[in-house]
Amino acid sequence: MAELETNNDTLFILLGAIMVLAMHAGFAFLELGTVRKKNQVNALVKILTDFAISTLAYFFIGYFIAYGANFFTGAEELSQKSGYELVKFFFLLTFAAAIPAIVSGGIAERAKFNPQMAATFMLVGFVYPFFEGIAWNHKLGIQDWMNTTFGAEFHDFAGSVVVHAVGGWIALAAVLLLGARRGRYTKEGRVSAHPPSSIPFLALGAWILTVGWFGFNVMSAQTINSISGLVAVNSLMAMVGGTLSALWIGKNDPGFVHNGPLAGLVAICAGSDLMHPIGALLVGCVAGALFVMMFILTQNRWKIDDVLGVWPLHGLCGAWGGIAAGIFGLEMLGGRGGVSFMSQLCGTLLGVTIAFVGGYVVYGMLKQVIGIRLTPEEEFEGTDLSVHKITATPERESGW
Repeated sequence: MAELETNNDTLFILLGAIMVLAMHAGFAFLELGTVRKKNQVNALVKILTDFAISTLAYFFIGYFIAYGANFFTGAEELSQKSGYELVKFFFLLTFAAAIPAIVSGGIAERAKFNPQMAATFMLVGFVYPFFEGIAWNHKLGIQDWMNTTFGAEFHDFAGSVVVHAVGGWIALAAVLLLGARRGRYTKEGRVSAHPPSSIPFLALGAWILTVGWFGFNVMSAQTINSISGLVAVNSLMAMVGGTLSALWIGKNDPGFVHNGPLAGLVAICAGSDLMHPIGALLVGCVAGALFVMMFILTQNRWKIDDVLGVWPLHGLCGAWGGIAAGIFGLEMLGGRGGVSFMSQLCGTLLGVTIAFVGGYVVYGMLKQVIGIRLTPEEEFEGTDLSVHKITATPERESGW
């Protein structure tokens, strides 16, 4: 019976890994549809290559830092390991690989290819697993301290902070170090429009991500016996809330509408196993509005050229989700309890700080040593010439 349960759990988490792996196609098409046409192929190649580099970094370094486990044994011994243990690595890898996929959308259209691959290795190998180990494996005793001090550990069921906020705040550091795309802001302070190249591709990416997210959230239970229908329904309600609030606040803009469900799903990850569905709906509504308002503010007022808006979408909505778990997870607000607002606040701030500082160090070092920005010629043509023209170079579209 125990062997049957192990086999079922192995299949369960394998299906989760496959669903989250499919989400990377969503990241690719979301970026493909948002960037200008001359950069589309570059976006596709970058996302796929990022995943490959992430796999190596997490297999050889990151998984050990986070969980103290490795696979550096003989083939015979490795073959005797639990299939569940091996597939669990695959599942957690797909989460880790989301970090460079998130960052990619923020730095699109002006970042060099090879330095970005180096950044991916360092982020997935060192920065991300450092906080992952703290939050999900009780590293450094920080969770125990919060439990003793505030009465509960920091709770992040599926990664609002561990994955999304971390990825979003790393992206902010990279975007600030890169600077805006050439021609995005005029000397007079006006914003030059860089419209999405394909709303249908953008929408396709959003739909792939949305569907895969139910593997991201529900399968974070990691075993059949721990699966919760509450997580599925809360994910659904947050998705709906994010969609409708982005539709309303964004005045029917299709780009905002298709990012709205993603904002809601980012925010619900942390507390999806705790909240009442009405609480999840409210969390999603706030996230959708937060994304639209902060995207407009960062692009137009603060002149931060975050191409896909990954800092508002993942960084801010992820942080909101971590904090919201300490509000709507409380029993007095219909939640299941067992969570502390102060633990959620402290854990979220810790994750944001590690991400921003780690991202700034990684990209700042690469900027000083080898450079991270395309030359004006490369940026104009939409290709990194140092990697054998991985994209075609169509004529520059008028008005861009």
